[in-house]
Amino acid sequence: MSIALAAYVTAVDTDGGAMVLLDERTGKYRQLNPTGALVLRLLLRGAGAEDAAAALAERYPQAGARAGEDVARLVEALRRAGLLRD
Repeated sequence: MSIALAAYVTAVDTDGGAMVLLDERTGKYRQLNPTGALVLRLLLRGAGAEDAAAALAERYPQAGARAGEDVARLVEALRRAGLLRD
């Protein structure tokens, strides 16, 4: 799975590891918590969903069993919001 932000989306890291995404078409901001930001950064750097889920499970062992589902849900939410390039 290759992930890229849409051309009209600006991503900014915030204090504490979070990330803010600005949809320049609508002016809407969306904030990712540090966990979501970690996953998105990995995916944007070329990691696959399985690799991102493994990194998530390693960093947060309590999330291990559902890490793959969490990654898929994040990607789906970003797609529905129109923030990812098709």
